[in-house]
Amino acid sequence: MHVKKGDKVMVISGKDKGKTGTILAAFPKKDRVIVEGVNIVKKHSKPSQDNPQGGINSQEAAIHVSNVMPLDPKTNEPTRVGYKEVDGKKVRVAKKSGEVLDK
Repeated sequence: MHVKKGDKVMVISGKDKGKTGTILAAFPKKDRVIVEGVNIVKKHSKPSQDNPQGGINSQEAAIHVSNVMPLDPKTNEPTRVGYKEVDGKKVRVAKKSGEVLDK
């Protein structure tokens, strides 16, 4: 996948198009990611030991990884991802500026 947990991304399609956030979780086998503050859904919960009140909670749902683009560290604009070998390690590189995305 071209994004990882902790990356700053922008949503490029769907109802939340244009929103930015940090990736909270990535699911490579399902090609999905959970982005902070994006794709908010209502979840009904029964009263339980942890939550005796129950009720309706808002939480982020997963979106397809093809609908997000990482933000360029230099310009803070969405960019495509390339790969380069630096010191024998394969790292992700922003196509717009050439900046390394991996720390």
